[in-house]
This record gives sequence, structure tokens and C-alpha cells, in this order.
Amino acid sequence: MTSKQRSYLKSLAVKLDTIFQIGKGGITDELCTQLLNALNARELIKIKVLETSPNSAKETAEMISEEIDAQVVQVIGTKIVLYRVSDIEKNRKIDITKI
Repeated sequence: MTSKQRSYLKSLAVKLDTIFQIGKGGITDELCTQLLNALNARELIKIKVLETSPNSAKETAEMISEEIDAQVVQVIGTKIVLYRVSDIEKNRKIDITKI
């Protein structure tokens, strides 16, 4: 991902609401499945890592991105923004290939 593509995705993420919170349970298979479903529906999601989480936001972002093959757009404080091209063609709304 180029810096221009990342910048574009960050600008889109500003308007997004946080749809997931990761707490003391950490990253589970169930959470990864839900994240995949959300990414297939939206392509860009925002996650909050609570203080009770066993890992920092940066560590959590790296672990999730490896687990579900998503790209970390940014990690600011306790917020993570993830991007993944939807597996469902009709849900593909964000095109970063032309940027």
C-alpha cells in the first residue's frame, strides 16, 4: 500500500464509527470471523482496544492483520483502522488501485 492510498483510506476512516471493541478476551476465532464478515460488508472498519486487553493496540493490529489477511491503515492510541478488499464483488466500493 502506498502512502497516498493509506492517506486516502485514513480520510475515509475519520467518518467511521467504531464497530468493534477488544477487551480482556483478546483475539479469538469468533472475533476474527466477525471482523472478516464486517470487512466483506464494509472494506474499512475501525476497532477500539480497551485497557483490559492483554495486548497493546499496535500488537493487536499486527495479530489481526496476519490472522485475517487485512491491512492496517493506522493505529492511533487505542483505535485501529483495517482495510481489506471485499470477497463479495457487489460490496466493493473502495478502489485504491487508481490512487
